[in-house]
Amino acid sequence: MCGIAGVFYQDPKDMISPQVLVNMAAIMHHRGPDGYGYKVLPEAGVGFSHARLSIIDLDENRGRQPFLSRDNRLLLAHNGEFYDFQRIRAELTAQGARFASKSDSEVVIELYPRKGLFDMLPDLRGEFAFALYDQQEDELHLVRDRFGIKPLYYTETEKGIVFGSELKVLFAHPEVKREFSSEGLYHQLIQVMVPGTTAFEGIKQVAPGHVVTVKRNNGKLSVIERKYWDVDFPLEHEHDSDPDEDAYVQGVREKLLEAVQHRLTADVPVGSYLSGGIDSCSILGLAAAASQNPIKAFTIGFDSADYDETPIAKEMAEATGADHHIMTLNADDLYSHFEQTLWHTERTIYNTLGVAKYLMSQQVNEAKYKVVMTGEGSDELYGGYPAFRKDLFLHGLDHLPPEERKEWEELLEKNNKLFKGAMLAREEFVSDAFVDKMGFTPSCVQPWLSCSSYADKLIAKTRQSDLEGYDAGSAIAKTLDEDMLKERHPLDKAQYVWIKTMLEGQILTWGGDRVDMANSMEARPAFLDHHLAEHAFKIPPHLRIRGNKEKWVLREAMKGLLPETLYKREKFAFMAPPAHTDPKKWQAMKKLADKYLNKEKVESAGLLDFEEVEKLFEIHNDPNVTAEIQVQLDAVINHMLGVQILHEFFVATDVPADAAKRAEALGWHA
Repeated sequence: MCGIAGVFYQDPKDMISPQVLVNMAAIMHHRGPDGYGYKVLPEAGVGFSHARLSIIDLDENRGRQPFLSRDNRLLLAHNGEFYDFQRIRAELTAQGARFASKSDSEVVIELYPRKGLFDMLPDLRGEFAFALYDQQEDELHLVRDRFGIKPLYYTETEKGIVFGSELKVLFAHPEVKREFSSEGLYHQLIQVMVPGTTAFEGIKQVAPGHVVTVKRNNGKLSVIERKYWDVDFPLEHEHDSDPDEDAYVQGVREKLLEAVQHRLTADVPVGSYLSGGIDSCSILGLAAAASQNPIKAFTIGFDSADYDETPIAKEMAEATGADHHIMTLNADDLYSHFEQTLWHTERTIYNTLGVAKYLMSQQVNEAKYKVVMTGEGSDELYGGYPAFRKDLFLHGLDHLPPEERKEWEELLEKNNKLFKGAMLAREEFVSDAFVDKMGFTPSCVQPWLSCSSYADKLIAKTRQSDLEGYDAGSAIAKTLDEDMLKERHPLDKAQYVWIKTMLEGQILTWGGDRVDMANSMEARPAFLDHHLAEHAFKIPPHLRIRGNKEKWVLREAMKGLLPETLYKREKFAFMAPPAHTDPKKWQAMKKLADKYLNKEKVESAGLLDFEEVEKLFEIHNDPNVTAEIQVQLDAVINHMLGVQILHEFFVATDVPADAAKRAEALGWHA
C-alpha cells in the first residue's frame, strides 16, 4: 500500500523536474514512509514517483517503485494489493517471465504484454490504483479498482496530465491550479458528491471500475474513460423465485472465508477492526479460525451509550481469543483533531466518525501494525442500511397484507429515530431526475439533497450566479448507468445508487483510505472482494432482507461465529455522537467555528455568506427546534467548517512550497 504520482506531457520534449516528482511523493509521506522512488523517461515526457509502505516484499531496494520493464517499454506505479498474486507469478514464470522482486505489483508488468490491458484486468483481485505508461503505444493508463477502495485523481494542465493518489499530491505540482468550483463547493455543503468529481476546479477522479487512457495525437492529448466492471444485479425477473436458501448461505460462507484468507497475506502482521456489528465480527471470527496466531483487534468506543458498541465487541474478542485494544473517545476529542483529519480527507465530513477513525489508525500505527481487515461493504452487499429497508418497504412490498405493513412501519419508525436528519431525511425529498431514471428517489440521497435549502443560501453571493438553475440531484443521477438500473428490483436499485455515491464518496474516503493511510495503515475490506460481491448480487432480495431482518443471508452464514446477542440484534449504523448531544463537544466545535467561521475568514475565502452562516447558528440554537433538525444542522455546520478549512489548507497555503519543505525535511532528493 503506497502513494503514486506522475505527469504525462503533451510535448515529449518538455523538461520534467525530478525534484517536483519527489516533492509530490513527499507530501504524501504518510502513505509511504518506508521509502520513495521516481523515474523520468527522457524524450517521452513522462515521469512517475512513489511513496512506499512495505507490506509485501520488505526488501527496500528490490521492491522500490516505479517499476520499469526489462525492455523499457512499460513504466508502472502501483498503490494497493493484488491478491492471489503468487499463483499468477507461478503461471507467468512457467511462461518465461522473470521478476525482479517478490512484489505483487510486478505481475502487471508481465501480464500486460501477454494479454493486453482489458483482458488482464479480470485477473487482478483486490484494492488498487495504478498508472501504467506504454512507451510503444505512447499512452498512459490510469486504473482504479472495482469499488473505488483506493483513490486516484487527475487533472489536465496547459502542459499535460498530472495525477496522484491524493489531491494535495496534484496541488504540489506548480502547474495545477487550486480553487473551488462552485458546483464542487455546493456538493461539499450537502455532503453527497457527483461521482467522479471533487470540490476543486478541473480535478477529477478515475471512477471505480474504470480506466482513463491518455494518448498523444499530433501534439495534443486525448482522454478516454472506459468501464471494465460494474455492479451488475440480475434483471428483476431473473432473480431465483424459489431459491435453495442453504446454497446461498453456504455460498456466502465460502466466498467470505476465501476473501478473508487472501487478505491475511502479508509479510507483516495483520490485525482487524472490531465494532459491535455483524460485519467486523464476521471478519474477526473467520480470520481467527484461519490464523495460527491470535488476531489483534482494534475497537473504537464512545462515551455515549447511544453510540457505543464496545460491550458486544468485547464479547466477540473474548470468544475468538483476540488480543483486544479499545480506544474510548471523549466528546471533545473529536473536534480537537478535526483540522488534521480534514487535511487528509480533502473533503468535508458530516459526522466526526471520520475523526474517530483517524485517531484509531493512529493507535494502530503506535501498536506497530500496518495492516487491518475491515467490515466495509457488507451493508452494501446484503441490504444492511435503514435506507434500504425503507426503499424496499415503499417500493417493493406493495403486496403485504395490512397487519404486516403495520409491523414494518412500526419497526422502521423505531429503528430510524436515531438517524433522522443524518442518514435518513427528516421529510420525504423527491428528485425528479432520480424518479425519471429509476422510478423513485432513493432514501440514501434524500437527507443530503434536502440540505439544498441551506446550501442555496450559504453560498457566497458572488458565486450564486454560477449555480443558477443548478440541480444537484440531476447532476448525480446523470452519472448513473441506466443499463444497470433498468428493470431491476427496487432493493437492487437502491443498493446500486448507494454503492456509486455513499460507499465510494464517503465510506471509502473519509471513513476509509484517507484516514487509515493518514497514519500509514492499510485497510483491507474483505466484503469488497469482487468474487464475493458478484455472488451477493445474485442473492434474491428477500434473502438479503427477510421479514424486515436486514442481512439475513449473512447472519445465517455466520451464525456459528457470532454471539447470540449480535445474531439477533438489529442493524446499528456506526457513527459518532452529533455535536449538539454533548456540551463539551458543542464547545469544542464552537472553538473551531470562532477560528474559521468568523466574518474576516469567511469573507476572505469568498465561499460562504457570513450573514447566512450566523442565521444558521441562530436556527440551531433556537430552543424550539427539534432534535432531528439539530442533527441535520450539525452536519451542515461540519460542512461549513470543512470548506473553510479546505480553503485554508489547499488554496490559501502555497502547497508546492509546502511539499518542497517536506521533501527537504525528510531528506528526499532527486
